[in-house]
Order: sequence, then C-alpha cells, then structure tokens
Amino acid sequence: MSKTKISIVPTSNETILKFEADRFLTNHNSFEFNNIDDAKHSPLAQQLFYLPFVKKVYIASNFVAIERYNIVEWTDVQEEVATQIENYLSNDGIVITEDAIKPKAAVTVYAESTPNPSVLKFVCNKVLVPSLFEFTSIEDAKPSPLATALFQFPFVKNIFMEKNFISITKFDIIEWEEITLQLREFIKNYVEDGKTILNDDAPQKLNKTEEAIEQKFEALDDTSKNIVNILEEYIKPAVESDGGNIEFKSYDANTKKVEVLLQGACSGCPSSTFTLKNGIENMLKEMLKDNAITVNAING
Repeated sequence: MSKTKISIVPTSNETILKFEADRFLTNHNSFEFNNIDDAKHSPLAQQLFYLPFVKKVYIASNFVAIERYNIVEWTDVQEEVATQIENYLSNDGIVITEDAIKPKAAVTVYAESTPNPSVLKFVCNKVLVPSLFEFTSIEDAKPSPLATALFQFPFVKNIFMEKNFISITKFDIIEWEEITLQLREFIKNYVEDGKTILNDDAPQKLNKTEEAIEQKFEALDDTSKNIVNILEEYIKPAVESDGGNIEFKSYDANTKKVEVLLQGACSGCPSSTFTLKNGIENMLKEMLKDNAITVNAING
C-alpha cells in the first residue's frame, strides 16, 4: 500500500473543483460520469456519488474533478472530499475497471441482398458463432440472447446465423428500406458492446459441437459421406454467400433419393429451391456417376 497525496486545485468554474493526485490514475484516458449508474465502471466515482452534493465526476490522467450542486459551498466540504479520495487511493482502490479502459473493438456490419426478397444478410467483420444456428421463433431462440433480442422487432420472422453473418427473414408487412438501417445499427451496437450472442451451452444443447457433427458424419454410409463432401466443397460456399445454408438430411440407397434441408435465404424462396435442387441433382449425378439420383429440397 503506497500513500497517495491529493492537492485541491480550483478551476475557472466555481462549482467544479479538481483533486489532483501525485501519481497517474488512468492510462491517459478521460472519463465523465453523470450519475451512480453511469459510473458502473468506476468504483471511485460510484463512492463519490454517495455524497449528496456531487453532480458530476470527471476522472483524467492524474486528477478527479467534481461538479457540485448548489446545496453546499466547496469551502465547507473540500477537505473532507480530498481526504476521502486520498484514503481510497492509498488503499489501492480501483479507479477505473479494465472493461472501461479496454477500447471497443471496431465493428462493421453491412447489409447484402439475397436471392430471396424476404431475406437480408447482415455481414459482420467479426466471427459471431462457431457453426450454423437457425431460430424460427422467440421461444426457439432461447440459446441466443442476440436472436431473442432481434425477435423483439415485430417484423422479424426467422433468424439464421453462421460464422460472420446473420440472415433475417421478415414478414411482408414492411419493406426492407424501412428497417435495414435500424437492424444494421442494432446488430453493430450489440456486437460492439460485447453482449452475449450465443450462450456457452448452446452448441451442446443444440447438438452443434464439432464432436457431435463429426460423430454424425462417421455414422453415415460411404455414399452419404461422398454426398456430404460434395455439398460442403461445391455447393455450400455459394449458398453461404447468398446468406443461406444447405444441410444433408438423408440418402436412400434403394430409391437413390437424396434429401437436403435449405436454411436462411434459400428457405422459402421458390426460385432458389428449384435452381438449387436442379443444380445439386446434376452435380451429384455427374460426380457419383449415377443418373438415377434425385434430390428433394426441403425448406427449413
């Protein structure tokens, strides 16, 4: 414990007084707090707000400045305040928490159109989720606080998340030009504030861990594994770029029927479904050397 010395320094504003320390208090950052809730990242400022005459608290590199209400004069209380700050700092009290000092990561989010007019893709420069997740209702979205928050907007019908993007399906009651900016800013601010996107136990609960995905793949027959690999390598990247996803469901060796699930922007779009179904079918016939293969595309 090292003793900190506080000096009282008047300012040009008679309601504001500076309490200057003989050491640095912050890492050359400045902070302004208007009330005790605003000061959640500064235990020192919170303590000062318990004094009934404190209106605002400023904390800079080596001083604390306090603006008072007019219920007292500084001459009556300044020595008491100086002693309180001096004792707090001398006892190694926390001035500013690391969360406040840590600079916010620069987050950019832009909107991209998709082949489905009801779906818009919001792309972020940060990884949002470890694998794909689709939520069709607010109840379904419990594992994701971000998805739950997005469902508070009355026009949000469906949410699909994968890696660094979120595809949102809207109801037809509103046009995209009326809500795109609002959604983009909401997602940007949410990610920038470091809020929880996906609960830690979500991958386990939803069977989306790498181990679960690997076990599911290993349980498939050889033809099904080949189909999954073709979808992953040749189809999925293009589908993802359009804000969607394709997932292998099943292969029937007797009927030669392949069933796939379309999610995100690909789901519910007749043209996308038809185009994808034919494209996948033709590719599988060619790469597996089997013209009897048919594909059934199900909307997620």
